[in-house]
Amino acid sequence: MDAALIGLVAGSGWASGVNIYAAVALLGILGRSGFDAVPDALMRTDVIVIAAGMFALEFVADKIPLFDSLWDTVHTIIRPLGAVAVGALLAGDAETWQQAMAAIGSGGLATASHLTKATTRLAVNTSPEPASNIGISLLEDGLVAGVIWLAVTAPLLALGLVVLLLIGGTVLTVALIGVARRSLRARRQRRAARRTPAPDAFRGPR
Repeated sequence: MDAALIGLVAGSGWASGVNIYAAVALLGILGRSGFDAVPDALMRTDVIVIAAGMFALEFVADKIPLFDSLWDTVHTIIRPLGAVAVGALLAGDAETWQQAMAAIGSGGLATASHLTKATTRLAVNTSPEPASNIGISLLEDGLVAGVIWLAVTAPLLALGLVVLLLIGGTVLTVALIGVARRSLRARRQRRAARRTPAPDAFRGPR
């Protein structure tokens, strides 16, 4: 598997974990525009139309607080499995073991980016205002478009960007989990303090 194919698979895999429908639609459109790296299966009209329609639905759903986390939960399986299929298609002309590696690698990257997205959204949804949620969603949409574009036009740059995004996503996920644990611990301590009677309550009348 050459470096260009690795970059293409890595970029599409990471993007699929954030928004599988946008990734598939963009790959198909870029393939229709003349980029040979995209296989014919992704350039089919029905594939592009269905993916674009689902992206339009997700574009709205992903910007509604709390509902976006429900949407992410439903797509915990869909995004990685979709990335596996895309990775296998992108490596269609390679040997069988290379196709398997491309599929597994794409699915693994999608799982990692999906977990980062889902964890970030859970943290953002603790805020009562929707502006931050919408802003994060638009940033994710922009990243997906940028990564797919680089994956097709400059796969080595896409590979480097995916590595940086994975590192940043891992650090962010670990930090958010730590914050959530501390918040839960503090909440339990406050509840325990409210249930514990004050020392004066055990004293009799003077």
